[in-house]
This record gives sequence, structure tokens and C-alpha cells, in this order.
Amino acid sequence: MTALYITSPQAGAGKTLLCAGLGRQLRRDGKKVGFFKPMVADIKTMAKKSADSDTAFLKRILALKESLESLCPVITGQGKLAAKVKQAYAKVSPGKDVVLVEGVWRQRPGAKPIETSYEIVEALKAKVIIVEGYSPEFSKAKLLGRYGDFGERLLGIVVNKVPQSRLAVVSEQLSSQGGEVNILGVLPEDRLLFGLTVAELAELVQGEIINDSRKSAELVENFMLGALTANPGPDYFGRKANKAVLLKADRPDMQLAALETSTRCLVLSGDVPPIYAVRQGAVDKGIPIIITKGDTTFVVNSLEQALGRAKFNQEKKLPRLAEIMKQQFDFPALYKGLGLS
Repeated sequence: MTALYITSPQAGAGKTLLCAGLGRQLRRDGKKVGFFKPMVADIKTMAKKSADSDTAFLKRILALKESLESLCPVITGQGKLAAKVKQAYAKVSPGKDVVLVEGVWRQRPGAKPIETSYEIVEALKAKVIIVEGYSPEFSKAKLLGRYGDFGERLLGIVVNKVPQSRLAVVSEQLSSQGGEVNILGVLPEDRLLFGLTVAELAELVQGEIINDSRKSAELVENFMLGALTANPGPDYFGRKANKAVLLKADRPDMQLAALETSTRCLVLSGDVPPIYAVRQGAVDKGIPIIITKGDTTFVVNSLEQALGRAKFNQEKKLPRLAEIMKQQFDFPALYKGLGLS
């Protein structure tokens, strides 16, 4: 049995995404896969911490029988951290070929953030993958300087959220630099993978779905604002598919035009119900309408804040993730490093 520790110094870099992609592929290859996400906390702040939504998602897609509390235990960082982590890990690791450990990168009392990761890695004798969000200043030398202390336990780095226009260039640059750090994957920025559902969007803008909510689980990949031109029609709104269209409640002309295109939902600001023609058109096409009391500026600001930290926690994203991982991740190198080849 091997522990694979997946961590990142950046929030929202894609740890859960990578755990999901690797776990599903390992299962397809006949491996027994586990998951473990220890939450290291100060004893003063741990009182009501509970297993998080990421753990619930991984438990579901990996068909794990262990309880959420076992998969995501809260462990105090005061003294004997290694022993406590090993004890909790022993509850979820029996019978597994690989246990994916979503790693912490947070400070515990008296320690630097990275020291917690080192301590857990050594306790579990784990192999390590670091997830790095894309930066134009990437180089293998910088990565080695940052993570070289993991030594032989470091299997490699995954660079995530690389703009599509830079994907080939970044891949070529990193592969040509040589060096001691192995780049296991260069994953593109993909709207679908970090999209919101219609229901999540409604909650985000403090709105309400006023018609049929059966499509509230549909994923929104793009967003469009009402055009500044006098009479925007389907040609304008047809520029993007699978989108949410953000409009003022007093523009039924734009609302009707948007309904003629590939639209996941309408978001109407101003807390005013749409006219009958818009409501009926949405019903006929099965398009949810979200009404929010906030103005357009509030809606846009809410979206900008949310999209940077959108979670990977919907099963509908898994086929696209599998496709990307197959193209962009070095599974043979991973399997060799884990002793599974």
C-alpha cells in the first residue's frame, strides 16, 4: 500500500481536482483506492470542525465505505502530530493499493506552513505531488528550490490552470529545461472544470429560481452581460454557449433574445419579475430564471470573487477531467514512481 500526498501552497490550485482525476483512473485500472484528508488544527479552534465538502465528493465518486469523520479527521497540531496522523490513517488504509492524501499547507503552532506537510509525509512514508497554479515566471529551478527538501519522496509537479493559448509553449519550455524536478502534468484552464451550477449561481447572487428548477444542476460554462447596443439580438448572445446571461429586469428585449440561444439561465437584477412573454419563453425552452435584489454591479462582483475559488465538486465534470488527464498527465511516470507499473 502506498500513500500519495497531494498538496499545494495555493488555495484553489486544484488538489481536489487532481485527487478526483487520479483516483478515478486508478480505479479504472483495477486498483483499490482510498482517500484521506487530515485537518490539522489548534486545539482551541477545533471544537466544531467537520468533514468538508471535498471529502464528501471524493467519498462519493470513489465509492468509499469509510465514514466522513474517518476520511477527514480533525487532528490537533500540538505534540505528537506524526503519531496522531498515523493512527487516523490506519483506519482508512487497510486493503488499499493507493491512498490519496489531500495535504494540508497551513501553519500549526510553532511551525512554518510547509513543515506540517513534511511531518505528515514522513509519518506516512508518502510520495508527493505538488499542484502549482500557473504563473508566467515558472521554471524548474525555482520549483526545485521551493520543494527540493521533499527529496526522493517528490514524484513531481503538476502545473494547473494554464491558459489555452499558453499550453503548448509552457509544456515545451518545462520539458526542455531538464533538471531534477519531474513535471507530471501541464493542465489547461478549462471553464467547465471550475464552472458553477445554476443552483450555486442563484445562491451566490442571493437570488431565487422563479420557474422550473429541474435544471438547477446544469453547469454554467460562460457568462454574458447585456450588450450596450440598442437592440442586441440572438447574433450577440449566440457568441457563447452554455452560458448564464446577466440582465436588468427592465430589458425584456434582451431577455427574449438570449432565450433564442444556448443559455443555461437568465439572471435578472432589480428584483422585478419578467413579463409574461419572457417567463413563458423560458418555460417552453426549459431555461431557469434567477431573480436577485442586487444590481448588476453586485452580481458581477459576486461572480468575480467566486470564480477564482470555485470548487471541483460535481460529477458532471468528471468526463471532461478524464479527457484532459489522459492527454496532459504522465500516468506511466506516476505508476512507476508508485511501484504500480
